[in-house]
Amino acid sequence: MKRSTDRILTTHVGSLARPKDLLEMMDAKLRDKPYDNESYNRRVRSAVAEVVRKQVECAVDIVTDGEQGKASFNAYVVERLTGFAPVASSEERIAARMKLNEAQAFPEYYEKYFAEHMCGVGPNQQVVCTGPITYKGQEAVRMDIENLKAALRGLAPEEVFMPAIAPGFWSNQYYRTDEEFQYALAEALRAEYLAIVNAGFILQIDDPSLTRLYRTDPSLTVAERVKDAVIYIEALNHALRGIAPEKIRYHTCYGINEGPRIFDIALKDIVGLMLKVNAEAISFESANARHEHEWHVWEDVKLPDGKILIPGVITHCSNIVEHPELIAERITNYAKLVGRENVIGGGDCGFSSQATFTPEVHPTVVWAKFKALAEGAEIATRKLWRHT
Repeated sequence: MKRSTDRILTTHVGSLARPKDLLEMMDAKLRDKPYDNESYNRRVRSAVAEVVRKQVECAVDIVTDGEQGKASFNAYVVERLTGFAPVASSEERIAARMKLNEAQAFPEYYEKYFAEHMCGVGPNQQVVCTGPITYKGQEAVRMDIENLKAALRGLAPEEVFMPAIAPGFWSNQYYRTDEEFQYALAEALRAEYLAIVNAGFILQIDDPSLTRLYRTDPSLTVAERVKDAVIYIEALNHALRGIAPEKIRYHTCYGINEGPRIFDIALKDIVGLMLKVNAEAISFESANARHEHEWHVWEDVKLPDGKILIPGVITHCSNIVEHPELIAERITNYAKLVGRENVIGGGDCGFSSQATFTPEVHPTVVWAKFKALAEGAEIATRKLWRHT
């Protein structure tokens, strides 16, 4: 994995809005309605080419496929694993989300929010594990890899990554214990991880589950919830065994995009677990109003040798385009604490983690944010290298 040895590099988290015609075909496919599979595959391929080219044009250094062929950052994998079945409709999922402490604190806001933003393409059902888990996505991940390689022809980004979901995001009704379930998931997902790394890409582990584990039982102390989360991190490392850490970046976030977010777990409470993951780089939220102050955590936490930070310096929960000077300030705050070579400017989370006709941040705004990110990194580079 490249470091910011000569200048501050830039990247983002992965998901980007899908074009309208692709969304229409994807919706038909997921709802078992008539669609032309060859046309669908061609449109996914061309959509990947479009977003990769735009990333390079915006001067993003470390690019990806925008997850154009996935219905969401997590639901895609159910098509690639055996052992899962739908148990709840979209309406039932919203009802369950309304019981969370955040929604209970702001019911009027979240009733409207979930109705507008939880219904992407396809049936959007909740699924649970009801049988043995094995990987069956070999052809799907092969197509992902081929599409991204084709999109890179004639382009020269600094590096390329591909996201894949972490184990732990789903519920279990089959395995005897949660630990057994986590390790079964990990072993199955390992096939996808290896395929990505063997293709020559950086593997990004997408993991909102780490922060979610802390909210499963609010009556537990932080220490008690950390103890439960350790098993989960160990299962993830089991899936990553034998893969060189410099081939892996780990991303965690808080799941909710635009919202009050008053129950987000603090970075100081999860940073120890994040650093235990067998990954060279860690990516995390740092640009939104609930977490921007947390760069101070690194005043007390020493970054282990060999690790890289990818803090969010642009956010996914606002249509305001960050000023390049502010982006530069955010980058330099980290660089002064952990070393400029150990910082890559990134995003808080994906800009379309769910394939939807109404992404929260308009796609035209996303490209403006990427351009501001590159400009901010240039400003930070001038400040951090001016005496060398």
